[in-house]
Amino acid sequence: MFANYLIGLREGLEASLVVCILIAYLVKTDRRDALKPIWIGIGVAVALALAFGCVLEFGSQELTFKAQEALGGSLSIIAVVLVTWMVFWMRRTARHLKADLHGKLDAALRMGTGALVATAFLAVGREGLETSLFVWTSVRASGDGAEAPLIGALLGLATAVVLGWLFYRGALRINLARFFTWTGGMLVVVAAGVLAYGFHDLQEADFLPGLRDRAFDITGTIPPDSWYGTLLKGVFNFQPDPTVLQVTVWLLYLIPTLALFLAPVGFASGKGKVKIPDEQGSRGSEPTKAS
Repeated sequence: MFANYLIGLREGLEASLVVCILIAYLVKTDRRDALKPIWIGIGVAVALALAFGCVLEFGSQELTFKAQEALGGSLSIIAVVLVTWMVFWMRRTARHLKADLHGKLDAALRMGTGALVATAFLAVGREGLETSLFVWTSVRASGDGAEAPLIGALLGLATAVVLGWLFYRGALRINLARFFTWTGGMLVVVAAGVLAYGFHDLQEADFLPGLRDRAFDITGTIPPDSWYGTLLKGVFNFQPDPTVLQVTVWLLYLIPTLALFLAPVGFASGKGKVKIPDEQGSRGSEPTKAS
């Protein structure tokens, strides 16, 4: 549940910041007439993300077991690629996010209503699709049923919406550089587990060999049905009897990816403030400058 809360919070906060920047810019430039197309684009993006999640969940149930495992494994790998790209992208370009969005919005204002809808849709839709895909693959990997992970993701999204509103109102200041670094690092750990489980799915689908080759088996020490086994499974996608391929993939992904992500080449320490003006001119936090 925590892993999915983290996914919802991280992706939701990115989307919330985008929405805040778009709306604040229109309000500050006296273009409130353009707010309706922006909200339409946001609504369409949210609806598309929900539809995509439903297609994944209900469409996969019509497949055979091996087809389900092949689909789940393939989508897990795609989800990890997208999430990895996302955390590195936000780490490197957050300081330019406000200026980029303002530039796109200025161009859309010149082009008309359709361009405004498309700008909001594209800005929010990416996070929505990534969230749907990664939550779905994480739910499959956790084996904890659909209810608890879904509640976790929804709580994360709800928290992100509240934080976004507080940013907009100027009532909250947070070091976003530090926030995105910590949550990004934790997401890399979660993604490593999802990736390993995705390769296990492909082994069960007979796409990859080695399903019976266990790296170790500590089910006696950490029973999967124990509270701590369930906790490790839900948070880190830990499996007490992984295959050799799973452990190899986990290590090959986690160690270099985490080392690169935590390398001191991104945000300067203690400068992760993002300014989001409200309609009265109050300020939130300012995008950090890269070191």
